[in-house]
Amino acid sequence: MAESAKPPVELVKGINGLDKIVLRGTRSSSVEVYLYGGHVTSWKNDHGEELLFVSNKAIFKPPKAIRGGIPICFPQFGTQGSLEQHGFARNRFWSIDTDPPPFPANNTYKAFVDLILKPSDEDSKIWPHSYEFRLRISLTPGGDLILISRIRNTNADGKPFSFTFAYHTYFYVSDVSEVRVEGLETMDYLDNLKGNERFTEQGDALTFESESLNNSLVWNPWDKKAKAMADFGDDEYKHMLCIEAAAIEKPITLKPGEEWKGSQEFCAVPSSYCSGQLDPQKVLHG
Repeated sequence: MAESAKPPVELVKGINGLDKIVLRGTRSSSVEVYLYGGHVTSWKNDHGEELLFVSNKAIFKPPKAIRGGIPICFPQFGTQGSLEQHGFARNRFWSIDTDPPPFPANNTYKAFVDLILKPSDEDSKIWPHSYEFRLRISLTPGGDLILISRIRNTNADGKPFSFTFAYHTYFYVSDVSEVRVEGLETMDYLDNLKGNERFTEQGDALTFESESLNNSLVWNPWDKKAKAMADFGDDEYKHMLCIEAAAIEKPITLKPGEEWKGSQEFCAVPSSYCSGQLDPQKVLHG
């Protein structure tokens, strides 16, 4: 079948036989999403160039979360109480949502998929709440990647619940030592390497010479931590950078029937783009 004749949305088998959704846009742009974790593992631009990082040692086998791409951290980021690190959404099997609620603005896009996650009996033992987590993943005609998350409290006992959340995005970079992250100047951050002490970013751009700060969740494991991770190549830290949109410092609380919505939009701009013009409120929002 010719490449141009392939459908904009296709369910195929991925690594280790796991179900994978492929979204195809114009030219060579595409997105790949595993139902395991509701996990985006690939986003390619119009030239077919990969923009996300997935480790060559990533383990595509439950219950291990996939190392790279865009893991979904819910109902917590980090490690707290009896919940596993970064919650359980990233290592559960999501379903294709056959009856999604209306989503705004992008109903003209052909390349999108709606996923849904509901609590299992096992999950209810460690996090005793009823919820519906809906996730729409879209590839726009221009090649942009949009993720929209909608989390609803469906508790029948009248109890609210609180959660933290992150799109734990791993970007592919040719050389992390040459990367600049702009748009974060004057913003407060908590330094995870200094006991979550609060600082204010003073520089006009972040550059990387060591393990990164918890700065709007900006992270690179660097050499020592990379070697300590079984599902991460020793030198792969040179080619990745996590920049994560999140709701962490102040947990979100939902009463029964209430819904929270958070979104993130990714777009690739030409290398000739004039630096110093990024608006963090447009880059990260939720």
